[in-house]
Amino acid sequence: MNIVLWVLQSILALFYVAAGFTKLSQPRAKLRDRMGWVDDLSDGQVKLIGALELLGAIGLILPAATGIAPVLTPLAATGLAVIQLAAIPVHLRRGEGKLVPLNLVLLVLAAIVAWGRFGPWAF
Repeated sequence: MNIVLWVLQSILALFYVAAGFTKLSQPRAKLRDRMGWVDDLSDGQVKLIGALELLGAIGLILPAATGIAPVLTPLAATGLAVIQLAAIPVHLRRGEGKLVPLNLVLLVLAAIVAWGRFGPWAF
């Protein structure tokens, strides 16, 4: 199961590095084409979400790989799960229900990592 958790952590980290970097590096007007929900938030809020996603991605890998403060790994997974929990109502309110399955998959994967790393396969 430890290998499965590492694979899930890696997949989530890759996804959130890409997502976070995109939100941090591109202006909101450019993100609008692919992420209509940015119209509901300020520039600062979009950048904050991107920063949190990037920090979460780092937190999934770095503490566990280095052995320095490894409790940050399940905390990062929990934080990423919370981001997805917050994204679901935003998408539903905007009529973007087709995006919710991706949110649910990311939520479940992050929850599995948090459960495994807080519990039986903690570092």
